[in-house]
Amino acid sequence: MLRGRAVTLRPATADDVVALAAIRATPEVRRWWRGGDDLAAAVRADLADEALSVYAIEHDGRMVGAIQWYAEDDPDYRHASMDVFLDPAVRGAGLGGDAIRTLVRHLVDEHGHHRFTIDPAAANTAAVRAYAKVGFRPVGVLRRYERGEDGRWHDGLLMDLLADELAD
Repeated sequence: MLRGRAVTLRPATADDVVALAAIRATPEVRRWWRGGDDLAAAVRADLADEALSVYAIEHDGRMVGAIQWYAEDDPDYRHASMDVFLDPAVRGAGLGGDAIRTLVRHLVDEHGHHRFTIDPAAANTAAVRAYAKVGFRPVGVLRRYERGEDGRWHDGLLMDLLADELAD
């Protein structure tokens, strides 16, 4: 368990699949975190991916989202990448930033990471603003990075953070 100011991060389990799939099914989350017709299967696939560490985000004893990370372990390019989603009902309360700060501190202290990346959709301005608040900086636009449910290619924004740039 990792404790932030307002959130607790704990390893997600099979018991969390239904709740996480329900959050991902909300239109505000699904727009950015697709997953096909079977979101429960998408969550189960993430949990089964040995390269990915998925944490449930809890606030006041209630699951409000998930944050996940994976590592590039090549010693010449070592860094951790992360993704996060939150229940729209709790957005604006700083819980996403708290979850990111908590995970980054853990990855620095326990895994020795010094650099972090995140790659929101370029059009996801709320996410970009939230990531910038904790210290992520835009690196560049990933043109036609991801195919949307509409079948068209959409740009992503690569952002990175150095451990000593993490904002409180």
